[in-house]
Order: sequence, then structure tokens, then C-alpha cells
Amino acid sequence: MTTESPRWFKSSYSDNGGQCIEIAANLLAPHGVVPVRDSKNPSGPVLNVPAAAFSSFVTGIKDGRFGAV
Repeated sequence: MTTESPRWFKSSYSDNGGQCIEIAANLLAPHGVVPVRDSKNPSGPVLNVPAAAFSSFVTGIKDGRFGAV
């Protein structure tokens, strides 16, 4: 996809026993995607989510549309 390296990070709210994802927001502006991966498997697959879809997902979480688990 790119020669730029993703700069991975987890949310500061991710203190839930390892059930976390990491994102690389540094690729948002130049490529319009937000790479997402499982923090427990950093060498595993990466899902490149379109910026608009990721934004809608985050908004849905903040609005409580996905319910509590």
C-alpha cells in the first residue's frame, strides 16, 4: 500500500485485559485509510479501513449504538 511505516498505538482507555486493537492514524491524511490490527498479534493481518467508515464507527461507539458487552 505504501512505503510509509504505520505508527501503531492503543487507546489510553485500553486497559481491559488484552482485548485491544491498535490503529495507525499517521496514514489517514496521505492515504485515506486507518490501518487496524489486533494488539495481541502485531505480526498478524492488518485491516485497512476507509477513513469515513472508521469515523462512523468511532461516532457509533461514542453514541452507544453498539451496546455494552
